[in-house]
Amino acid sequence: MRLPAGQMTNGIAAVTLIAFLILYLTGHVNDAAIIGGFIPARIGDPALLDGMSALPWWLTPLSCTLLHAGWLHVGFNLLMLVFCGRQVEHVLARGGILLLYVVGAYAACFAQWAIDPSSTDPMVGASGAISAVIATYALLYSQQKVRRIGPFSANLVRLLWLAAGWIAIQLMIGVATAGGFSDLGRIAIAAHIGGFVAGLVLTRPLLRWRFRKKPHAIQ
Repeated sequence: MRLPAGQMTNGIAAVTLIAFLILYLTGHVNDAAIIGGFIPARIGDPALLDGMSALPWWLTPLSCTLLHAGWLHVGFNLLMLVFCGRQVEHVLARGGILLLYVVGAYAACFAQWAIDPSSTDPMVGASGAISAVIATYALLYSQQKVRRIGPFSANLVRLLWLAAGWIAIQLMIGVATAGGFSDLGRIAIAAHIGGFVAGLVLTRPLLRWRFRKKPHAIQ
């Protein structure tokens, strides 16, 4: 059965909210962060959490998207997911938005691993995956006209401008929240950047796949 446009995004948001509510109401938010959060050091030491019934490290980039530190954290993430995701899904369809979200989640985690591979702090939240969705939304709905610069095509210039702008915003957020305030402290800036870059890179291939010409049946 074909889902109406936006239903995949709504489904991801609903599952994420339900997971948060269950953990919050049962008081297992912190336990879940260790068992299902992404811990960079586990890539180099898969046995780090042996005996704790933790998920395999290669699944945690997905499981961590279902875990959030508090109401502000999950609320803001889901607001951005639904606002941008429904519009992106309208163009890319449910398969495209799902692939974008999953790849964004993995790209975010590996970016976080790349800057601190020995970290044992669990990373939780869907913001890395959502950053990929935001990147595609920016490319699809941006009204700004960009011209080519020398050997660089207009499309590449737009990608670079968006990437530079997003990185600058994330760095400013990192500096502004360095002291830590409630749910806003210790934001995984590298994960946001990694997910966003993945979204920029994937948008064009996903558009080609979505609107590929299908061969006609011969009778």
